[in-house]
Amino acid sequence: MGKILTPILVGVAASALLIMLSLINRTGFSELINRLKSGDFISHFSFSDLINRFKVAVSPKKKPKPSIEFSPELDLTVLNCRVTLSKYQDGEGVSDAFNVEICGSIHAPRDVQSATLKISVMDTTDPEPNTNPVRALVKQWQVPDSSVFCYKAGLGKLPNQVTTIPDWTSIALLRLDWLELPRRGNRELKFVTSIFPAEGGERLACARCYFTYRNRDFGYLDVKENIQRSKTLAVALAFAVSAADNKLYDCEIDLIRDWTSENIDLSEASSKERRKLEKALNETIAFFRDGNKLNNFDICREIVEIAPLPDRYDIMNLCLYVAQANSTVTTEELNLLKDFASWLEIDADKFREMVQKVLPIDMHEVKDVETILGVTSEMNKEKARRHLNKEYSKWSARVTNSDPEIQSQADQMLKLIAEARSQYIG
Repeated sequence: MGKILTPILVGVAASALLIMLSLINRTGFSELINRLKSGDFISHFSFSDLINRFKVAVSPKKKPKPSIEFSPELDLTVLNCRVTLSKYQDGEGVSDAFNVEICGSIHAPRDVQSATLKISVMDTTDPEPNTNPVRALVKQWQVPDSSVFCYKAGLGKLPNQVTTIPDWTSIALLRLDWLELPRRGNRELKFVTSIFPAEGGERLACARCYFTYRNRDFGYLDVKENIQRSKTLAVALAFAVSAADNKLYDCEIDLIRDWTSENIDLSEASSKERRKLEKALNETIAFFRDGNKLNNFDICREIVEIAPLPDRYDIMNLCLYVAQANSTVTTEELNLLKDFASWLEIDADKFREMVQKVLPIDMHEVKDVETILGVTSEMNKEKARRHLNKEYSKWSARVTNSDPEIQSQADQMLKLIAEARSQYIG
């Protein structure tokens, strides 16, 4: 490039070397519950299709604005910018990045003006006022007291009062792992590139361009909505456990109500919305009392798609406590809980520990040795022996526990282990 650009590029290069080293709305639960009585919930739509029907309709989206492409007619009297996908390489490896380029003119108040570069990114996929900022995952690129992304770098000194950059020149590589978009999928991103005096003051030049990017990760709005959606689906599973034996006990219903009020976000809900939720819960109770069933497998698969593993353990815990509520665990409830653990991809050993903690052996209508102890008919005698010895060591250490309930459970577990020895070892 010509001598005009040399100071800019030196400044940019130096800065680069120093700097460049994831809601369902509040009425969603009510809408979900109201769908439960519809026959098409079970027979005509998959659960994910149903969920998509809950989304609030929005006005038609704007057509994506194309990024600026080089043209002989490009106006070089003003600043222009464009964005392309590129790679950023450092000592730790190669990362995907947005390459921001500029060309055109920067008008400064004087020659040899020190300048600073700022780049912000907005997601403009949805019509205003639903545009959202892109967030920074690295504190260095966050706006003060905010998580909003803003890239800053020194540009060095502009040699002339009007500095013209005749060719597209890269000024920043923005690593994708620095950024958090609001949503997953095809997103229209608006990049705003601004040049300011280094000492502060009015903006010298500004350029905007648009780039369509397919985001494969959940965005921060998706994560927020998924948290509420997974809790909504958890309530559906909890009612399914309660109804597994074709009975809904008041103690089970009260437990689910309490969990709902603590976990479904109603902090900004109006009195009308709260009444709608209460009505929806009552209709759900009636739905299950009429003998209706849900496609629990599809619900679990939806949860796996949107909820991280710790949240799935919380959901599993809720279902276990529902089974515990009336002090008796039926075979139907236990079988359904085992299915949930499998479909929610809960570790088998961890599930067994949860069962042992929440559902003591004296609650079981039928003692399922494989679920309670983890020994299976597929094990050979030696493997079964080692497994039962491990369980024996764990529970024999609890026989002298100061808590009488733990003592009692340990005694019962040791008796069950003795029965299992005769069954699986002989």
